[in-house]
Amino acid sequence: MEVLLGLLIIAVGSMGQSSSYVPIKKVKEWSWESFWLVQGVFAWLVFPYLGALLAIPEGYTLGELLAAGEGAAWKSIFFGVLWGVGGLTFGLSMRYLGIALGQSIALGTCSAFGTLIPALMKGENLFSGEGLILLIGVSVAIAGIAVIGYAGSLRAKNMTEEQKKAAVKDFALGKGLFVALLAGVMSASFNLGLEAAEPIRLKAVELGTDGLYAGLPAILMVTFGGFLTNAVYCLFQNVKNKTLKDYTSVSGKVWVNNLLFTALAGILWYSQFFGLTLGKSFFTEGSVMMAFSWSILMSLNVTFSNVWGIILKEWKGAGSKTVSVLVIGMLILIFSLILPTLLQN
Repeated sequence: MEVLLGLLIIAVGSMGQSSSYVPIKKVKEWSWESFWLVQGVFAWLVFPYLGALLAIPEGYTLGELLAAGEGAAWKSIFFGVLWGVGGLTFGLSMRYLGIALGQSIALGTCSAFGTLIPALMKGENLFSGEGLILLIGVSVAIAGIAVIGYAGSLRAKNMTEEQKKAAVKDFALGKGLFVALLAGVMSASFNLGLEAAEPIRLKAVELGTDGLYAGLPAILMVTFGGFLTNAVYCLFQNVKNKTLKDYTSVSGKVWVNNLLFTALAGILWYSQFFGLTLGKSFFTEGSVMMAFSWSILMSLNVTFSNVWGIILKEWKGAGSKTVSVLVIGMLILIFSLILPTLLQN
């Protein structure tokens, strides 16, 4: 029952993340780099900081928690900087491929690297025992994502150029695939950052923090590093494209509109890691489900993002065969969520 509760909490957070790109469509008169930077302030600074405050035990400060371990916070920030490259290109993958296909490819790659690399770093044997179960679970998840990717390629073949542009304004399959794969590889650094911050979580628990919230300061460290990467790039693009005026030239009404929708996008995006942290607390420490939790989150993100892709008519005109392949891929992903538990029993 606790495992199911943990999965449910992670699913709720994942649903939020997969919905986070919808409010961005309501942003007006801002270039991509402008709204990406502003939503990043909320997604990677404001809400992670507020979340981290929940983990501070009475009589202590956030700084005391972050000082735990031998430079654990700095290691997390470093991985966050690497993840920031993934987060940046992740946004571009949505731009060139749409929510459904872009997230599917990027998150599939992220799922594999983010799950297996930490296991290998811990010396886990992936060809026997729990390591083999982990490998099988990740492989099934990637198979589901590959099927969804195949559906995306079928969509590209079946749709006219006009239909592609109507569904995704800047659709570009070749460029989008490259960006999405890069995003996936670099985004896996987020989980590596969480692993590096484990001493911070343990310190919080030692000082009396509820296990539900103990992992939240680690998220702040990783997202802070990611914000640095994205801020540098977005401000560079602002200067290059002469879009710095975006922040000052729009009317007060548009500013309020954009601020509200970027804030909404930010909290929805952050909800995935808030939910992941809370959900993992219901898994047994050191269990396969705990190690597989990253892949669970990525699989759910892909599933929900494709649901949004259908709702937003990104698959309109793709044909019934293509949609059937898409649904099969989503069902494989859903099966992968419970597979490790089934193999253990």
